[in-house]
Amino acid sequence: MKAHTYEIRTERLLLRPMTEADAEAVWKWVSDERVAKYMIYPTYKDKEKLHEWLRSIEEFNGEYLFGYVRLSDGELIGSGSIGPDHKEGFWGFGYNLRYDCWGQGYATEAAKAMIEFAKDKFGITHFASRHAEPNIASGHVMEKCGLHFAGYGEFEKIDGSCRMRTMEYEGIL
Repeated sequence: MKAHTYEIRTERLLLRPMTEADAEAVWKWVSDERVAKYMIYPTYKDKEKLHEWLRSIEEFNGEYLFGYVRLSDGELIGSGSIGPDHKEGFWGFGYNLRYDCWGQGYATEAAKAMIEFAKDKFGITHFASRHAEPNIASGHVMEKCGLHFAGYGEFEKIDGSCRMRTMEYEGIL
């Protein structure tokens, strides 16, 4: 099935589906070790792998993936998704931004917009998210979205290169 076509506008961002045409912009964060160290994916070193991933997301898989376009200059500065979580009855969300866009409130703005989208379109009220334990700033985003710390977990990078302890959050919103 073709990817979703939803768009969400916030004060400073347009959240929209991503395509393979976004590869150059996405490369700016997926190839940056400072960003990738906290993510489930390893640092991208091969642009063809990025193109493969972008082609794969053009098919809807039950997760609503959005690119974050900054309205002030039209640049794609990050991405995130929301959809059914591994925790029964919850929807999970995540986000990923270019390093030069950290600490400016974009992650919180985008995450809140995705939560509102899930509530309005699908009646979802139970949300969960998690972050690599050292990434405390991501925990602050989750708290600003109304989630609370619920415990510890673990994730492994998709290439098996690293396991990390996670801090898990949840909330009924």
